[in-house]
Amino acid sequence: MTRTPRTRTPVEGGPVRVRLAAGAAALVTVGAGTGLRAVSEGEVAKYGGDALYTLLLLALVLLAAPRTTPWKAAAVALAASWGVEFLQLTGLPAGLSRRSTAARLVLGSTFNAPDLLWYAVGAAVGWLVAGRTRGARTPVTAGPSAVPAGPSGSG
Repeated sequence: MTRTPRTRTPVEGGPVRVRLAAGAAALVTVGAGTGLRAVSEGEVAKYGGDALYTLLLLALVLLAAPRTTPWKAAAVALAASWGVEFLQLTGLPAGLSRRSTAARLVLGSTFNAPDLLWYAVGAAVGWLVAGRTRGARTPVTAGPSAVPAGPSGSG
């Protein structure tokens, strides 16, 4: 019996293509967050920003590790977002936020339970978009079950 060598299946589009797309997505996400804050206020800006925060983290995960599957990237981004939110219960981010605008943008300052939901929304949207984007480059091939049956002979 001859043994067939195992090969790794490449990520659709390859890591360079995934990194380019993830980098572009990160830039678009930062622009969208900045634009959202400029044109809206209150809950729309806050919760939209929460979802965009997690989308940005997902893009950065794919930028750093382009072979990561979309669902794993979404899970890592969601876990990081939730981790930062729960860290706010300690008061550490609030102290850092008073001294640094960058810390305030990245870590926030106060815990808000509804943020957890909006981080999940961002992760879900990112997972769907990343999955569809990668899937769009995968060729569709018909398997044996997709071959139409011959004439039924009844007519």
